[in-house]
Amino acid sequence: MANLNFNNDVEAIEGFVAKYADIKREIGKVIVGQDDVVKNILMAMFSRSHALLIGVPGLAKTLIITTISKTMNLSYNRIQFTPDLMPSDIMGTEILDENRKFKFMKGPIFANIVLADEINRTPPKTQSALLEAMQERSVSMNAITYQLPDPFFVLATQNPIEQEGTYPLPEAQQDRFMFNIYLDYPSFNEEVDIVKRTIHGDMAEPQQIITAEDIIFYQKLLQKIPIADNVYQYAVNLATITRPKTPQAHPWADEYLTWGAGPRASQFLIIGARTHAVLNGKYSPDIEDVKAVAHNILRHRIIKNYKAEAEGISVEDIIDHLL
Repeated sequence: MANLNFNNDVEAIEGFVAKYADIKREIGKVIVGQDDVVKNILMAMFSRSHALLIGVPGLAKTLIITTISKTMNLSYNRIQFTPDLMPSDIMGTEILDENRKFKFMKGPIFANIVLADEINRTPPKTQSALLEAMQERSVSMNAITYQLPDPFFVLATQNPIEQEGTYPLPEAQQDRFMFNIYLDYPSFNEEVDIVKRTIHGDMAEPQQIITAEDIIFYQKLLQKIPIADNVYQYAVNLATITRPKTPQAHPWADEYLTWGAGPRASQFLIIGARTHAVLNGKYSPDIEDVKAVAHNILRHRIIKNYKAEAEGISVEDIIDHLL
């Protein structure tokens, strides 16, 4: 546990909010705009969960995650997913050493932060190996289990435009990701700023703000945050009304959805609301905090039907209506 000199949890929360502001400031030296994206990635990390990032190429996905890793002094690996990538290319493999004994060579997943770039470009066998390691936070090889480093965070990206030769993540596997974060184009003024900052090749270098031990301390602190029963009930209700053809289903779920959110959505709505509340200086989440994280949590967990497609109703529209 980090040696953080707080007298009580209230002080610790105030310290966490201050650290978060410092991290955002350092990231802002390198990244122009994308405030919501950075906030949501940090929320997923401090919630001890993983995130899926959807965005077209060239929107600084890799730069965001390398900058975050530098502010936290965490080990970082980027894995480019390709159709010929094998599970051993991610997890590691056993080789014969000079003494004719098998020795495990750790793969790139053995890092604090792993960027799984274009996860939909690799076959299901490799996808599921990564997702299993994310879930278990360990890798098994010949009946020996190797623990992944702590903290451990996977940010997987998907390119939404080129769908030829891709293997879309099945719904059950997308469910492992806490957030589905949508990355949009920068505004005109932001893009002018990006071009000014980058064409001379003298990028700012972020300073380290926080350590791995601090992150683990704050992750454990967040798990102690009290949550009122009405917030639990609101989160579970929000997840259950998305499930078509069930007694609790909302009329729009019956009309426009083929599939609703499972129990993991209820859990993540509470976990996300808890982190969102603390980052906004509150000591317990309320219903507004659940609403604030609902889009990122439900976006990849509800499946539209043909009627929604035909009427031009988006997943975002449906979530707005349910809220």
